[in-house]
Amino acid sequence: MPPVIDRALAQRIRLVGLDVDGVLTDGGIYLGDVGGTPMEFKRFEIQDGLGVYLLRKAGIKVVIVTGRVSESVRLRAAELEVDDVAQDPHARKLPPFRRMLERHGIAPEDAAFVGDDIPDLPIMRLVGLPVAVGNAVPEIRAISRVQLERTGGRGAVRELTELLLKARGDWDRVIDDYVAARTGASLEVLR
Repeated sequence: MPPVIDRALAQRIRLVGLDVDGVLTDGGIYLGDVGGTPMEFKRFEIQDGLGVYLLRKAGIKVVIVTGRVSESVRLRAAELEVDDVAQDPHARKLPPFRRMLERHGIAPEDAAFVGDDIPDLPIMRLVGLPVAVGNAVPEIRAISRVQLERTGGRGAVRELTELLLKARGDWDRVIDDYVAARTGASLEVLR
């Protein structure tokens, strides 16, 4: 049975927090060396990027909290124009997430967080809408109110975007605005 989000809960969500490895990516890290300079690469799903854009267009803040420091994450966060980013090399995610909530004036119960592994547990226990990607470990699935079908790096964030915005009643408006901005016509005209 596909996951659903209760309408009342969906309408309360003002911020969505995202882990990186295993959520925005498939968890793989590509390491290499170019001319003596160590390089790290991550693969991000393009549909998840559009999902982040649509969440922001619906008035929902999007933040990234990761337990690694990576130039790839900084670049992707800048490209997506997320509202806040925290990269902690010791995977201490809860303190920066709490600071983000405070900075943006959002109560924990009005936030969602998408996670996949043990370092995400503290945040997921705090928020009103803990969400597990399809490849999440059992401990994350056990505390999640929503368990996505798609896996990290393979459209999980986009799946959540659709569930959340449809439950809020924002999906059609946001999609129509997106299409209109790119074509100069509404979906009605294009049908």
